[in-house]
Amino acid sequence: MPHSHNHADCIDDAIARAVILCEERGVRFTELRKKVLGLVWGGHEAVKAYDLLDKLSENSGSAKPPTVYRALEFLMEQGLVHKIESLNAYVGCPHPEGDHVSQFFICESCGNVEEVNLAELAELIYSRAEDSGFNVYRQTVEIRGQCSQCSTKAAA
Repeated sequence: MPHSHNHADCIDDAIARAVILCEERGVRFTELRKKVLGLVWGGHEAVKAYDLLDKLSENSGSAKPPTVYRALEFLMEQGLVHKIESLNAYVGCPHPEGDHVSQFFICESCGNVEEVNLAELAELIYSRAEDSGFNVYRQTVEIRGQCSQCSTKAAA
């Protein structure tokens, strides 16, 4: 993901898509849920729930932790955000229209998180689990390293 682009476009696109999806699914996309989704999409780094709480409190006054966690739970259920388990943080999903299994490239230099969809990797995991008699409930694959822009900066 390029570091220099207009995040407002990302936010607007994510919210517009979420409005349509929630309408199609018959679920309520409240103002708070919109705000939380917008804050998650404010950058391409994973954001922690308490950072969201702080930002909401700055803008709205009295946001409480359960409220933020309920909003995040809703956004995850609708496929609008993903939880990065190792960071205990959240990122926006660039393609929330359908179920999918994603992998995440996490840059340890700048913190950017890029979602990739390697269906063959997901299928391999499911296949090996089935061979072992293991029931997979959820899979999150997180790959840590350095993005191309940070690699270029480090080499310079």
